[in-house]
Amino acid sequence: MTTEQRPRPPRTLAEELRSRGDEELTALLRARADLLSPLPGDVSQLATRAGTRASVVRALERLDVFTLQVAEALAVAPQPCPYDTLAALLPGGERELPDALARLRGRALLWGAEHEPRLVRTAQEVLAPTAARPGGTGLGPTVAEACAGISPRRVQELLTGAGLPATGDPVSAVTALTGLFADEERFARLLAAAPPGAREALDRLAWGPPYGEVSARPGPQLRWLLDRGLLLPTQPGTVVLPREVALRLRGGRAHRELRPRPPEVTARATYTPGVADAAGAGAAQGALGVIEELLTGWAAEPPPVLRTGGVGVRELKRTAVALDVPEPQAAFWAELAYAAGLVAGDGEVDERYAPTPAYDAWAAEPGEWRWARLAGVWLTGTRVPGLVGDRDGKGRTLTALGPGLDRGPAAELRRRVLELLAALPEGTAPDPAAVRDRIGWELPRRMTPEARDALCAAVLAEADLLGVTGRGALTSYGRALLAAAPADGGLPADSAPMGSVPPGSASADSAPSAGSAPAGTGSAPSAGSAPAGTAPAADREAGAARLLAPLLPEELDHFLLQADLTAVAPGPLSREPAQAMALIADIESKGGATVYRFTPASVRRALDAGWTPDALHGFLAEHSRTPVPQPLTYLVDDVARRHGRLRVGVAAGYLRCEDEALLTQVLADRRAEQLRLRRIAPTVVISGAPPEILLARLRELGLAPAAESAEGAVVTLAATRHRTPPRTAPEPVPDGPPAADDRLLAAAVRAIRAGDRTEERTDEAATAAGARTGARPVPPPPAGALPRTPAADTLATLQAAALSGDLVRIGYVGADGVAAQHILAPVRVEGGFVTAFDHTAEEVRTYPLHRITGTVELPAD
Repeated sequence: MTTEQRPRPPRTLAEELRSRGDEELTALLRARADLLSPLPGDVSQLATRAGTRASVVRALERLDVFTLQVAEALAVAPQPCPYDTLAALLPGGERELPDALARLRGRALLWGAEHEPRLVRTAQEVLAPTAARPGGTGLGPTVAEACAGISPRRVQELLTGAGLPATGDPVSAVTALTGLFADEERFARLLAAAPPGAREALDRLAWGPPYGEVSARPGPQLRWLLDRGLLLPTQPGTVVLPREVALRLRGGRAHRELRPRPPEVTARATYTPGVADAAGAGAAQGALGVIEELLTGWAAEPPPVLRTGGVGVRELKRTAVALDVPEPQAAFWAELAYAAGLVAGDGEVDERYAPTPAYDAWAAEPGEWRWARLAGVWLTGTRVPGLVGDRDGKGRTLTALGPGLDRGPAAELRRRVLELLAALPEGTAPDPAAVRDRIGWELPRRMTPEARDALCAAVLAEADLLGVTGRGALTSYGRALLAAAPADGGLPADSAPMGSVPPGSASADSAPSAGSAPAGTGSAPSAGSAPAGTAPAADREAGAARLLAPLLPEELDHFLLQADLTAVAPGPLSREPAQAMALIADIESKGGATVYRFTPASVRRALDAGWTPDALHGFLAEHSRTPVPQPLTYLVDDVARRHGRLRVGVAAGYLRCEDEALLTQVLADRRAEQLRLRRIAPTVVISGAPPEILLARLRELGLAPAAESAEGAVVTLAATRHRTPPRTAPEPVPDGPPAADDRLLAAAVRAIRAGDRTEERTDEAATAAGARTGARPVPPPPAGALPRTPAADTLATLQAAALSGDLVRIGYVGADGVAAQHILAPVRVEGGFVTAFDHTAEEVRTYPLHRITGTVELPAD
C-alpha cells in the first residue's frame, strides 16, 4: 500500500472511537463500566468521559504489571511514540508488546496509528514521573523540563561546559544539550572524561528516585556534573538526573525489571480430590455449627451495639471464649452472619445485636443449602473482617459489624484468588506466596502491596475455615461456586443477600434495579442482571449444594450416655436434640464427635427453663442409644428435689422457704453478707439486692433457688429467644458499577450511535445510515388514541419482545399527566419496570409498567 493509499490516522480519541465497530465499543463499555453511568449521548461524550481523571485512574488500576509498564513507558516517550522507540524502551517484552498495546487501545487509554500510538493525555499526566511521585520507571523530567527554571545565561554555560558551541537562544541550547545526551557515542566520550566518583554519583540516581541533595559547596565530581548539565538543579540543595541521561545510563531501558509474563502459581502440596473434598466438608460442617452456636448465644445474651456501631472489644472477647476460637475468627464468623442477614441490630433504644427472622428460616434448611448461602455471601461480600482492631483514617478503632470495614476490591480479589486455585489440577494446594505474587502481578495498583498481601492471606485462611478449600486445595463444590464467573472480575450483580429469597426462587415484587430511573431521564441502562455467560448466583449455589450434600455427615437424633455423666454424639445432631442438649449439658469437646457433660448447673439450667424432671428423664431415655446411667438419674432427681425450695421474689428482694433450717444456714453464711439479708419471719428473709442478683449469688453458693411471682407461683425463666424485626442484609459496597449484560451493552451502543446522527439528516439519509450500521428504520408513532391492553397482556407482550428483540409501540402517561406514544426495543422486564431502547427518543430509558396504558406489536419488516 502506498503512502497515498494508507488510511489517514485518527486525529482525536473521539474520531478513533467513532471508527470502531459495535463489538469494539461493547468491549470498551464492558471493560470500563463507569462509562455507562450516565449513558453518553454520543461518541464525543464517550471519549470525553473516557479521558476524565477518575475514569482513567480506575482503568489503570485494572491493568496487569506488564500492560502498566507499557503505559508508563509511553508516558515518558515522545508523543506519538514510534513503535520501534517503544520497543527499545521495553527490551525483552517484544513478543508480549502487541497484546499489551491492544489491551490499552481496547480500554481507550491508547489511540492513534498502529505504528505511532499515543497515550491518552490524562493517562500521561497520571503516569508521568514527578518530584513527589517518580512512578514505576523512576525517571525524572526531560532536559527541557528541568531547564525551564534556569536562566538563559546558565544554559549557555552548560552548553559550553559540555564542549558544545554556544547558541543564540536557550531553546536551541536545550535542543543541542538533549541531542548530546541522546547520542550514544558523544555521551560516552563526555562521560569518559569525568573525574573519579562522578559516574558513581550518576549510577546512584539512574534507577530512581532521580532526585538527590547537594551541599552549598559540592565536591569536584558533583561540580563537574553540574557544569555539564548531567545533573540539573531543581531548588536550593536539590538536583535531578535528566531523563535522557538516565535512559543512556540504563542502556535505554524504561524499567529495571521488566515483567512481561505472570508468575506461575506453584503447588505446595497435592492430594487426591476426594481427600480435599472430605477435608472441606468437615470444615463446612464445623462452620455451620459455629454460626449456630454464635447466634444461639447472641439470642440468649444479645451484645450491645456501640454508639459508633459494631460490637465492643469486651463482647467480642466473650464471644470468642464461648466459641472457643481466637478473636479474629470470632470476628470473621460474626461478620459472615451479619453479611448473610442472619444477625442485625434490634433497633431498640438500648440497641443490641440479635438474630433476625431470616436466621430461623436459614436454620430450618438442609445443611448443604445453609453452607451454600454462607459461601455465596462470603464470595461476593466487600467487608474485610481482618481489619477489626485496626484504626481508620481518623484514628478510630474498627470494630466487628461496625462501619469502615468495606473494601471495594475485596470481592474481586477474593474471586480471583479462587480462580487461580481452580486453574490448578484438582486436589492441588497452592503456595500462598505464589498466589500473592500472581495477584500482585495482575492487580499492582488495585490496593497497597501490604493491604493486598494481607487480603490474599485472609482469603486463603477464610476459605479453609469455611470449607471452600480442603487442606488448601479448592473443593469440587467450591469450583461450582465459581462456575461461569465474570471474566472481567466485576461483581455479579445478581447476588442477593442470603436468607431473603429461597434457593432457586425469584421474588415477584422485587424492587427495581439500582440502575433504573424514571422514564425520560436518559439514564444509563441498569446493570442489575448478571453478564452474559454468567450463571445466576442461585444456580451456582444450588450446584455447590448438590455436590456438598453427599459429603456431609447425616444428622443424628441420638447420642450415647456414659456412666461418667457425659454423652457422646457420634455425629452432628439434628436441630431439636442439639438445642436440648445445649441447654441441659455443657459441651466439653467438639470435632467429629461432640462430648457433652451433665453438671448440677446444667440440669438446674434446664429446670429454670421450664423442664420437669419427668421431661428430662423422658428426653434422655428417648434419644440415648445406651441405657440411662444411674448416676445421671440420681443427678437429675437430686437437683430437681432441691430446685425451688428456696424462693426469690421482689421486695427489693426476698427469700421464702418452708425449711427454716435452710434459711438459717443462708443467714449464717459469711459469703452472703453482701446481700444484706434480714429475717422478718421464720420462713421469710428480705434483702436489699434485686431478685436477679439474689438468684445469681445463691446459685454461686451451691443452692438451687427459684423465682416466684407475686402470687407465689414458681416463675419459669425460659431462655428468651431475642429476635430483631425483619431486616435486610447489608449490600456489598463495590468501588465501581457492576458489569452490564450483553443486551444492555448492545442497547447502550445503539443509543450512542443514535446520538451521533445529526438532526439535519433526511429520513432517506437516516435509512441509509441505518443500513450501514445494521439498524432497521423505525416509523414514528402514529397520532391518535393510546394503545390500551390489559395489564397481563401488556406484561406478556413486553416480556416476549425482550426475548425476541422485536419492537413494540406503547402508550405512556407520564408523572405530569401528559400522554404519549413510544416505540421500544425492550431489553429487560422485571421489578415493575421495563428497560428498553426508545427509538422515539433515541436513548435507553426505563419505564414503570403501571404507567403504560397498553402495547401494540410492530411487524417484523
